[in-house]
Amino acid sequence: MSFVIACKVQPGGPINLRDIRVNERIRAREVRVINSVNNEQLGVMRIEDALRTARGLGMDLIEIAANAQPPVCRIVDFGKFRYDLAKQEKDKKNTAGKVKEVKFRVNVGEHDYLTKIRHAEEFLDKGNKVKIHLQFRGREMAHQNLGMVVVHRVKGDLATMGHVDMEPKLVGKAIGMTLSPLPEAKRKRRFSKAGEVLEPQRDDPDDE
Repeated sequence: MSFVIACKVQPGGPINLRDIRVNERIRAREVRVINSVNNEQLGVMRIEDALRTARGLGMDLIEIAANAQPPVCRIVDFGKFRYDLAKQEKDKKNTAGKVKEVKFRVNVGEHDYLTKIRHAEEFLDKGNKVKIHLQFRGREMAHQNLGMVVVHRVKGDLATMGHVDMEPKLVGKAIGMTLSPLPEAKRKRRFSKAGEVLEPQRDDPDDE
């Protein structure tokens, strides 16, 4: 049995399985059709012709841009389409919500500082919480104020990606701070771009 499904999404926006409507509920009389198998543009077609074309290929029609003029539809294998969306959602849940730690030192160099900030942005952008940890070593305990300066700089630099759950606090010989990611629509990267390959984070040798 072939399905006609309509998704309540904006062009280029995410498609949620809960928003998919099944059976002949695409309301437009004409739609712009794309064959997802080879990404071929089939042009503007009457909805009846679009359905006939999809069924002739043994596939289904989904509306991916309802607000376009005319609405844009794709011919797809609905079973595979549904499986891929469910897998993406599962993967997202598995990677989100973890607590990632980023370590700093009082005398952190500018290059190392920016590298660590980029990693923190990446963690927050994936939906993880970030724990900032600044460890004092030996005589560095005499310069706790400098450690607070570093952590507050981190707080300001990550303000467009996360909000502070736990304000900077000295516990023993370390300053800790925890941030949670802002809602996805409000996040704005300042130090790294989506898709950028970052250097692997390495702990300082004397942190062991």
